[in-house]
Amino acid sequence: MWVRKRLDFGYSDVLYGVAASYRRLDRARLVCQVKQSWPTAAGCLPCLSVRSGFDLLLQVLDLPQGSEVLMSAVTIHDMVRIVHEHGLTPVPLDVDLNTMTPLPEAVERAISPRSRAIVLAHLFGGRAPIDPIIEIARQHRLLVIEDCAQAFAGLQYQGHPLAEVSMLSFGPIKTATALGGALLHVRDAVLFQRLQDAHQAWPVQPEGQFRRRLLKYAVLKFLSARIIVRSVVGVYRAVGRDYDRMINGSVRGFPGPDFWRRIRRQPADSLLGLLARRLQTYDFGRVQRRTRTGEFLRQQLAPVVALPGKDCLGRTHWVFPVMAEAPHRLVDALLDGGFDATQGQSLCVVPAPTDRPQMRALRAAEFLAKVVFLPIYPELPQPAVERMAAIVQSQARLGDVLSPPLEQRAETTEKDYAAHHGRTDGSDEHRGAADVQGFAQIGVHFVGERPGH
Repeated sequence: MWVRKRLDFGYSDVLYGVAASYRRLDRARLVCQVKQSWPTAAGCLPCLSVRSGFDLLLQVLDLPQGSEVLMSAVTIHDMVRIVHEHGLTPVPLDVDLNTMTPLPEAVERAISPRSRAIVLAHLFGGRAPIDPIIEIARQHRLLVIEDCAQAFAGLQYQGHPLAEVSMLSFGPIKTATALGGALLHVRDAVLFQRLQDAHQAWPVQPEGQFRRRLLKYAVLKFLSARIIVRSVVGVYRAVGRDYDRMINGSVRGFPGPDFWRRIRRQPADSLLGLLARRLQTYDFGRVQRRTRTGEFLRQQLAPVVALPGKDCLGRTHWVFPVMAEAPHRLVDALLDGGFDATQGQSLCVVPAPTDRPQMRALRAAEFLAKVVFLPIYPELPQPAVERMAAIVQSQARLGDVLSPPLEQRAETTEKDYAAHHGRTDGSDEHRGAADVQGFAQIGVHFVGERPGH
């Protein structure tokens, strides 16, 4: 059984982290080591996770209650949860399924006098072409926050130079994982200082907590051996248990009821040390090998299978999504063939505000309902990739897999919804957007003046 995801760390990294957790370390020196491992040390803030960094950012911005945060419609549940926690309203930006980039017309339609910031996510190990979206954001003076949690593929990409903040993740299933940790690349010096000061007021993650995390993922890595996975999947399927839900639950970043207390912490010293080690020593040849494997699979499937994100930039295939008319049948066929595919239960579609139902993200909803993620990583040999492609092609002939192109289907879905629910082009509702309080005025807030509510 080829497992859905190979955890991208070695047992030596676990041993390093565990040993570090028992030593007294110089925290300031560790922070410097992390920053010096990054090409642009100035404005680099190490955090416990992207969730932590995003929560910290919204805390420091202190936007007026009810302000709107425009968000790429496909994200993880916790990002939406964090926006709500700060008294803000998330507004979905529907996506072009070929690039998973927000549609410019969706951005224009979403902007209102209450809009203050926009969160743009790069998905699947590629980069969304966000230049047109940033141009719109600049015109309306919106703070641009770039979610690069899935996009890290090397030190050459540090985030878009026109984004105020770029967030990169080194969580358990990410490339070059440190089994935790994140970097915020902040391009405004005043904002960076405010973030740094607020972050230092947070408690530090206990060493014992990170040590247990290291040991947990060492066990999960051992259990991901092919023969063990085959046995576990067989048992779960035999007794009718949801193996997919069990796996997704086991790798959740912050499980349990203490979510806010757990994310509002600085990273443990041992996590900082491991993050610096991973940035300094990671073999980025792994990313190149994964990219070649993913591109080979893409060539096999592109003629007959709809591939979301197929036109994104710098594809490295952190995950490999396909669209299926019958996702469960495709997953079952792949499991029968020895491939651990998944529908990705950690993702969600940002819901439309209750007073703006016309902002419903229809393309994103179709994507989430029909996506299946195929296993892809450097250890997957070409004959296995060919067998997996053959299974998907066979399911396509049975009508269980969505055929290209994606554009026509998305347009039809939107037209059908508009016919039944009415459609607003935004020409009247959003005329006041030019008066939106944007980054220039938020900058005044950084130096001590709170924006009017």
